[in-house]
Amino acid sequence: MAASEAHLAYDLGASSGRAIVGHITSNKLQVNEIHRFKNVPNEASGRLHWNIPHLLSEVRAGLRKATSSHPEIATVGVDSWGVDFGLLDMSGNLVTAPYCYRDAGVDGMMEAVFDRILRPDIYARTGTQFLAFNSLYRLLSIAIESPEHLDRAHKLLMIADLVHHELTGNPVCEFTNATTSQFYNPALDGWDTELLRDLDIPTHFLPDIVRPGSDLGLLLPDVAADTGARNLHVVAPATHDTGSAVAAVPFESADAGTGAYISCGTWALVGCERTEPLISDAALHHNFTNEGGAFGTWRFLKNVAGLWLLEECRRVWAREHIGSDYGALLSAAEQAEPFRSLIDPDDASFTAPGDMPTRITDYCRKTRQPLPESEGDIVRCILESLALKFRIVLDEMASVTGRNPGVIHIVGGGSRNHLLCEWTAGATGRPVVTGPVEATAIGNLLLSSGRFNSLSELRSIVRNSFPLDTFDPAPSQPWDDACGRLKSLLQEPSR
Repeated sequence: MAASEAHLAYDLGASSGRAIVGHITSNKLQVNEIHRFKNVPNEASGRLHWNIPHLLSEVRAGLRKATSSHPEIATVGVDSWGVDFGLLDMSGNLVTAPYCYRDAGVDGMMEAVFDRILRPDIYARTGTQFLAFNSLYRLLSIAIESPEHLDRAHKLLMIADLVHHELTGNPVCEFTNATTSQFYNPALDGWDTELLRDLDIPTHFLPDIVRPGSDLGLLLPDVAADTGARNLHVVAPATHDTGSAVAAVPFESADAGTGAYISCGTWALVGCERTEPLISDAALHHNFTNEGGAFGTWRFLKNVAGLWLLEECRRVWAREHIGSDYGALLSAAEQAEPFRSLIDPDDASFTAPGDMPTRITDYCRKTRQPLPESEGDIVRCILESLALKFRIVLDEMASVTGRNPGVIHIVGGGSRNHLLCEWTAGATGRPVVTGPVEATAIGNLLLSSGRFNSLSELRSIVRNSFPLDTFDPAPSQPWDDACGRLKSLLQEPSR
C-alpha cells in the first residue's frame, strides 16, 4: 500500500459522530477530523428511536468533504456503539426506525427471558454481561409488541453495519458488534439460533458474520457519484467502538496480557485482553462480559456508566443557565470536600435522560449521606464514585481471572479528565497511563487500513504517534475508607 494513501474512519457515538482522516507515514499516524455532527435519538410518544436517515446523510456529507480534500483516500470504515440494531426488509429499507438502547421498551424483558431460560444457561451459551438493553431483550420486546416487524425483516444489522450496507449494499454483521447482542455463542462461533427459538423469536433475518479487516467492497455507484469518492474500498474495522478503542490501547507487547484498560466516554468499559473467552461461575457472579476483539482476541470487561452522568448534569445546568464550562466544573470539583457523598454510577435511577443533578441529590438523601450543595460537590461526587467503581470492577476482575493488573490504560474522552485519571490512580493504587483521546477512531483507521498483521504492530504505531501521560497513585488510606463506604452502598437493598 502506497505511503501517500489516506484512510477514513467514521466513529459514531450515541451523542455525536465524526469523520477522521488518517495518514500513515514513517511508522506514525497523523489524524485530522474533517466532519462532526450531532447524533441524538428522537422522542415520540414516549419512545426513543435513532434517526438513521440523518445519520446516513451526515456520513455522505463527510465523504464529500473527505474526498474533496483528500482524494488519495483508499479505505473507509465505520464503528458505532453496540447493542442497537435495525431491521431491513427485502428491498433493503428499514422496517421501522431502530430503537435507542435507553428506550423503555425493554423494561421487564430480561425477567420475561428468565421465565423461559435460566440465567446461568444463557451465560453459559453467550458469556455476555446481563444488561437490560442488550439486543436479546430488544428483540423479544419487538416480538411481543410488533411481531409483524420481524415477519417483514430480511436482515438484522447493527448500527455500523447499517451504514456499511448503505455504502456497499453488503448486509453482513461484523464480529465484535455481534458479540454484544447476547445471542452470539462463542462455542458455536456464530449466532445461537436455538436460544432465540426457545424464546419464540424467528432467526431468518440473522446475517453472515465477518471479521475485523474484512473488505466489504467498493462504494455503490450512486454513493460514489453523490460524494465524488471513486475506487474507495469499505473495510470493516472492529465495528463495536470499544473493539476499535481497545485495539489502540498502547500496551507494550509484554503488558498486553497483564495490564488493564478503561475505555472511557459516555460509558466506561473496564477490562483486560484475553486470547479466549472466560465463561465461568465466578464471571457470571460478577456479571462480566466477553466481547470479540481484533486479531482473535477477546475483551473481558464490565460496563460502568461513565461520563454520561457528568454530561447529563452539564446539559441540565446549561439549560438552566448555570455554569457548565468543563474546565470550571473540574476546578470547582477539585476545591470541593473530598468524599462528601458517593453514588453507585450504575444505579437504575441514573439510566434514563433527565434531571441528573436532582437524581444524584435524591440518591444521597435516600442513602443518608450529606447532600451535595454545589455543582462542584456534584462533579466531585461523580468522579470520585467512578474512580472507586473502577477499583471495585478491577478487583473483581483480578479475582475471576487470577491476574492482578499492573498498569491501567485510560483511553477515550475520559483520558482528558485529569481529575478522573488522578483519582483512578489513587483509588486503584496503580499507575494510570492516559491517551490517546481518539483511540476509537485510531483503532478504526489502523484496522481498516489493511497494513497490519498483529496488534503489537498496530500498537507500536500508536505509541510512536500520540503523547501519553502517567498518573502515579496517591496515599491509599482515604481511598480505602471511601471504597468501603461505596461497597456498603452497593450492598444495600434496592431503593
